Formats: sequence, C-alpha cells, structure tokens
Amino acid sequence: MAETNGAANLNTKNGNFICGVVEGFYGRPWTTEQRKDLFQKLKKWGMDSYLYAPKDDYKHRAYWRDLYTVEEAEHLTGLITAARECGITFYYALSPGLDITYSSAKEVSVLKRKLEQVSQFGCTAFALLFDDIEPEMSEADKEVFQSFAHAQVSVTNDIFQHLGQPRFLLCPTQYCATRAMPNVASSEYLNTLGSKLAQEIDIMWTGPKVISRLLTVESIEEITEVLRRPPVIWDNLHANDYDQKRVFLGPYSGRSPDLIPKLRGVLTNPNCEYGANFIAIHTLAQWSRCNVDGKRDLSLNDTVSADIKLETETEDGVLGEDVPLTLSPNIYHPRHALKNAITDWLVEFNKKRSAWGVIAKPQPCVAPTVPIPIIPSVNTCMSLTSTTTTTTVPATPTPVNNSNHLQALAEVCSSVTSTDSYVQPATGPVMNSLVSETTVVSEPIIPSISTSVENVPSSNTLSSMEPMDCNTTPNNSPAHAAKIQTEDDAMTCSEASGSMQVEVDGTSPVVNGTQMIVENDSENHDNSDNAYQESQESIDADKRLTQEDLSLLCDLFYLPFEHGGQGIQLLQEFNWLKSNAHVVMRKSKEDETVSESDIEEWHTRAAKLNDMCNAVNRLFQRLTYCNNRELLYDLYSYVWDMRGVVSLLNSYVKWLAFGRFPSTMTTFTQGSYTWFSNGWKETFMSGEQEPWVFRGGLTADLQRLIPVDSGNDLFVYKAPEVPSSKIYTIRPYLASDEDAVYDVCNKICGCVGSSAVADRLVGGYITLSPELCMVVEDENGIVGYALAALNVKSYYQKLSISWIPELRMKYPLEDNINELPQNVQDAIQYFHSFVADVPEQLCRQHPSKLLCAVLPSVTDQSVPKRIITCILAALRANGSFGVHTTMSNTDKESHEFYSKLGFVDLNPAHEEHPGIKTMCRSF
Repeated sequence: MAETNGAANLNTKNGNFICGVVEGFYGRPWTTEQRKDLFQKLKKWGMDSYLYAPKDDYKHRAYWRDLYTVEEAEHLTGLITAARECGITFYYALSPGLDITYSSAKEVSVLKRKLEQVSQFGCTAFALLFDDIEPEMSEADKEVFQSFAHAQVSVTNDIFQHLGQPRFLLCPTQYCATRAMPNVASSEYLNTLGSKLAQEIDIMWTGPKVISRLLTVESIEEITEVLRRPPVIWDNLHANDYDQKRVFLGPYSGRSPDLIPKLRGVLTNPNCEYGANFIAIHTLAQWSRCNVDGKRDLSLNDTVSADIKLETETEDGVLGEDVPLTLSPNIYHPRHALKNAITDWLVEFNKKRSAWGVIAKPQPCVAPTVPIPIIPSVNTCMSLTSTTTTTTVPATPTPVNNSNHLQALAEVCSSVTSTDSYVQPATGPVMNSLVSETTVVSEPIIPSISTSVENVPSSNTLSSMEPMDCNTTPNNSPAHAAKIQTEDDAMTCSEASGSMQVEVDGTSPVVNGTQMIVENDSENHDNSDNAYQESQESIDADKRLTQEDLSLLCDLFYLPFEHGGQGIQLLQEFNWLKSNAHVVMRKSKEDETVSESDIEEWHTRAAKLNDMCNAVNRLFQRLTYCNNRELLYDLYSYVWDMRGVVSLLNSYVKWLAFGRFPSTMTTFTQGSYTWFSNGWKETFMSGEQEPWVFRGGLTADLQRLIPVDSGNDLFVYKAPEVPSSKIYTIRPYLASDEDAVYDVCNKICGCVGSSAVADRLVGGYITLSPELCMVVEDENGIVGYALAALNVKSYYQKLSISWIPELRMKYPLEDNINELPQNVQDAIQYFHSFVADVPEQLCRQHPSKLLCAVLPSVTDQSVPKRIITCILAALRANGSFGVHTTMSNTDKESHEFYSKLGFVDLNPAHEEHPGIKTMCRSF
C-alpha cells in the first residue's frame, strides 16, 4: 500500500478531527510543568487538543464559583500560552453540576464571570461537565425547567452565546450507553440535548460503558443520530483512578480506524501518573493517522497478509508476539503501535529528572484489592470509594464448573451501594495545581466567598452508581456542605507520588510528614534512595533498561480487559506447574506411572518460570537505576508489587520441586475463583462488566493462584516509601542453611556464646520438619525464616524421642545455671521439663505449628507476609488448613508481629500452659 502523509490523513478524515488528552481523572492533578511537557509531546505526535478537567483540582469542581488569584492566574495563563505556542487548543472545563441551581440568574452570572476571567487569560475553548452528579433538579429548578436536560441546555447555550460562540464541549450526565435511560435511542435526556443544544457545541461520550472495551461503528452511528452530531469520545480505556493496583501501559485498541470519519474526535483520559501515559497517548496518535484496521482488514487480504503475521493464540492460549516489522503509515495494528511507542519511551527513561521524598499513590483512596478466596466461603466485594460499605455474600456451595457464580460476583461488585458518599464532603483533599510549576498543594476546606445555593437536591434516593473514572463524589461542593471536615480528612488519602512535591497550606500536615519533589534540572540533591547515585554514563550496561524490559513492563500492566502476552505466560506456567506437580512427588521406586519425560518437562517449565521471574527482577532493578526519577516514582510501586508476587509464585514452585506433598494435593490447592475457573477469563475479557469489578489486574490474578484461602490480609502491603533496588528471595530450606538460620535466631534473640535458645526455637523444625521450612535471603545471605511442622502432635512426639533427649545431654542442669542469661536459662529449663502434650482442640482446628522471624535490618514490611504466605501454601498442599504459634505472655513484640500476619489469640487460652500465649489463623 502506498504511504500517506500522517498529518494530511488526520485532517481529511472529517474536516476537523479533535485528538488529544483530557486530564479528567479523580485524584492528584498533574503539575504545570507536566502539562507543558504534554503540550510538546502532543505537538510532536500531531495531536491538537487538551481538556483541563482534573476532578479534584481546587477551582474546577469543588470550588467552581471561586475566581482565580493572581498567582493562580499567572500559572493558568502560562499553560494556555504554552499550549497555543505548540498549536494545541486548550479547553478549559468547569464542573458546576454538584450544586448549581440552573434557574438562578445569580448562579449563571457567577459561572459567566468565572469563564470570562479564564477567557481573559487567552483561553478560546471551553467545556461544561455534568458527569457524575445526581440527575435530579432542585425544587426551584423544577418550577422553571421541563426536565434536567432542559436545565443543562439552557445554561450551556447561554454561556456559549455569552462567550461569543467559542469552541465548546459538553459532557452530559448520561455519558455512556449504560447510563442512558431507558436506552440510548429512547433517552429523553439525550434526545433533548440533541435537539435543543446549539449545534456548534460538541458532546462527549464514553461509549457503551464508562470504560468501554470496544467502540463499534454501529454504536457510534446510534449515538450520532440521537445527538444530531458526531460525538467526541472521552476515552477511559487507560484511566486507572479506580484501582491503585493497576496502571495501563498497553496500546490504544478496541477502536477501529473506521470510526475516525464518524467521530468529531477522541480525547483520552489516561492514568493518574503522568509519566505512565506515554504509551497511551503515543499509540492514540498513531491510531488517529490511520484508516486501515491492521487486525481485521489485513487478515482478509492474502497479498498483504503474506507480509504481516497478526496476533494469534497458541495452543497454550498465549498471544503470539510476532508483529510486522514495517507497516504503511495508514495501517493501525496495536502491537506494532506498542512496539513503536516503546522505542520512543526508552529515551524518556534516560532523561535526567530529579525526584526524592516519599512515594505514594495519586489515585483517590479506595478499599484495597482483595483476592477472592479459593473456597467460596465469604466473597467480599470491595467498595468503590472509601465511604462505601462492604458487601458480604453469605456462604453457599458453589460448583467449580458452574460459571453462574462469576456473573453473580460481577453483579454484586457492580452494584455496591454508595449511600454515604453522596451526602458527605469528599474524604480526599481538594488540591491546587495552579500555584507552582512542579508542586500540587492541598487546599484547606474553608467557606466559599460565594453565596450558598439553596435547595441542593437530596441524594438519599441514589443507590448504585459508578462514576466516570469510577470514584464517587459528594452531592455538593465543600463550600456548600454542612459538615465540617476534620484535619484527618484534609490529607487522608491523596499521597504524594510520582511526579511532584505534595505540600499543604496553612497548618495542615504534609503527607506522612515528608515531601516528594520533582525537578527538571541536573542539580544534585541528597536523594533518599540509594539506588541512584550516578549518571547514566557511568551506569553499567547490565543496569540499563532495554526495549525488552519495557515490553515486559507493558505486558504486565496491559489494558483493563486484557493481560499482555508475557503476563498470560506467567499465569499459565504457574498454573500448569501447580496442577502437574504430582509428577515430581516422592514415590516408591516401584511406581512407574510417571515417566522420566514427564518429570523432565515439569522441571524444564519450572526453569522457564524461574527465567521469567529473573526477567521481572531484572526489570525492577534496572528501573531503580534509570535517570528519570520522575518516571521511577510513577512506576515503582506497581513494579515492586508485581516483582514480589511473581517471586512468591517462583518460591512456591521451588518448594513443589522437592515433591514433599501427598498425592491428594490438588484437592487442597485448586481454586474456584481464578483466571482458569470456568467462565472467569471470558467474563474478564468480555467487557460486559466495568473493569473495577475485577480489581487488582494481573497482580491480583497471580495472587489468586497461590493456594491460600482467607489470605486477603497477606496481600495488602505497604510499599517502600523511597525507591530501592533491594530484592529479597524466598526459597526452601536446605541442610547447608543450618548455621545461617541459627545465626539469624541468635541475632534476633540477642544470644552470644550459646545456641540453647536457637536449639529450642529452630533446631527441632529444621531437624525433624525441614520439608516445611523456608528462608528469605538478600544479596548478603539469609535474613529470615519461616519454619513449620504439619501436625504439632506428631511433631512433639518426635521431639520427645529424638531431639529433646539430645539437648538434655548437651545442656545439663548444673548449679551455675543462674549465671547464664535468662533466655538461655529458660531454654535449658524447657529441655528438662518438656512434655509432649497438646490440647485436643488445638490439634483439631489448628494442627500445624510455625515460627517466623526476620532480622531488624529487613525494613520491607512485605517480606514477613510473603514468606508466611509461602509456608501456608506448603501446609495447605499437605492438607492443613489451620496453624498456630506460641510465645510468652510477656512477649509483646512477638504478639504484635504475628498480629500483623493475621494471627489472633486463641480463645479461650489453654490454662494447662500458664505463661504461654497461643495465636492462630486459618487459611
């Protein structure tokens, strides 16, 4: 096919195709500096529009009535000027819908005054957004307007005329097909907009869903007919403000270039983290210059298909990675576009940008991602906002092969009620991105200078609503809310991450008592992360990111309805190894049911998983060394979490390789709610459910494969506050580790010159139950352990026969025992008074016993949780579902340690063991 000019192709599609970015997510806005960088990229990639609409920016939504100060005006003017210099249309948006009274001349006057002020800054394009609001009018409005749509049309047309009919966008309250009542074609609201709104005003639309997997020509034709104009797509494909575990680095897809002539434009509303949006915007730019769908049209053309191999699914269900090396500029293929974008993105990682301080998420606080349990006892669908209550489903027997439970789960998750979140002020802070080039500050919640509006509509009738960008907001702005927020509300959840310093005005505390700052210069600062101490020129070649690393990164954090090819491989390899582990199980020599080739295949695929784990480790470490610290801060927590989960899977496979489990293992470890459950993958990929139904992305899907039920708390980690390249590895205990384990135990217990305490605490486990022992190590050696015995009753019997007698001889009761340290005295007394007696109730409910410890030098709070998860998975493979540990009643430190690992005090306590506290947990 002949090559075509990209820019010409863009402009001849339908005369004036809008293409660019909408900063329209909830959470911390981008900085002025980042927006200016965006304008440069939009210009470079042939895009033309930017819509300023950050939900939580100070005077966009919560305080929409307030005029800008001189300082704010300077920054906003600078932004508008920078956009104009790059040939980018700067659309300034306001979201007055929370509490505006449409019939109030004073309110409309306030709105006009605000937009007039912005027009004086040089802005020539505007937008009014009425998304995510209660679709009910106040009593005053009902007396004037026939309907909610008529009210919005009246105000919007008035503003449009008042400003001199500039470029203008409107985001409707019914902005997707699922919100159209009763449907798109019959929606009175949408039809009113179509017939009454000034024809020159463009209307935004997200597609079939808030986050749409596919946009079809048919659906666009339908909404175009209703609106009497082609829509501008507000595309949430890469939005991640609804899930702190997910970031989307996959290519723009699910939208054929055939749509371009039928659309007014596309604005992508991407990830909260500015630096994470390179792929999303770059691939949208490539798409906008195409008119051939490479994933469809080329497969129908024998001549062209000989030159291009499209993605195909292998026998294992893995997407093939072969993509065409070259394509005509007018042909769009997502994987090819991704490859092009990765090549350019690699350059960004080498740019010198400074950042230091505390890493934290930019998204609004939401309930943590919780993997669904293996045994469907209690399914907990986490709330969509921090003020939403959790919904619990009573236990019901669920057959594994019945996919109905998946639909039921999705329905429960998508119908979580949010009764509180619409009658209270926002729990997160109101932020201001227009007071500094590089920082975002949190504004105190203070009374507005504007007169409050009466008759704010009630929200007590609102039941189930997933807002655009998936975070509910209050039904009125803070200036008009009756409830006063506390200091805790001021910065509850918006933590400084990624790209900027987060400060707080007045007396409000700075997040976590620290600041995180980004600069775009080469000044040297005392960075708090030790991983970055040298310039790119001096970084060793093996520490530099490669295109292969970034390809893996994108596959691990792909798209809302799709995991990347290498992510799918991780899922499949681990699941196959777990499901076929019986081939390496220890059996008698006479058992010939398993061939050598089967065993060899298992070990070969285990080695493959190990290689994949090493690749993730390599990506993680290279990322920590990159020059662009801003990008590192944006991506670090995601990659850190993923690396930990993949490493945990690999650790479990290494344990499986020893074959230390019964033939019935599969009955204990086969989950009912995993990627491989009947219907799960299909439901996830179908797009029928909004993606917040399946929380956590690939990270959560990998976690669900780990055979630990009721282990939700073990998957909730606090990521490091500063970047570090430190890697901890969990593996099975080996006989050669004995001295190191003893050494760790002695250091923790403060023992010098005697091994009595270590003999008491760890010796029995590693001698009599080594198959259920794990160690954790760093680059210097072992730094912790988790040791377990499958059945405490039989374990104590073995202790009394083959371990305690030996220790009684090694540590005789002598007259000078009182001269020894107290913990050594206690250990010796224990050896000589040991009785193999275990309460029957404990044996029935929590038959296994364990001991876990890590050195104080291990500051990564996820390490104990990960090693406990691994040891619990090993116990479960052996048929145990309950475990306990014991400690002195006065050992508050151990009690706190195990409490953080989900252990609870045994109730009632065992009176036959005075002075000893027992803690337990089920899994």
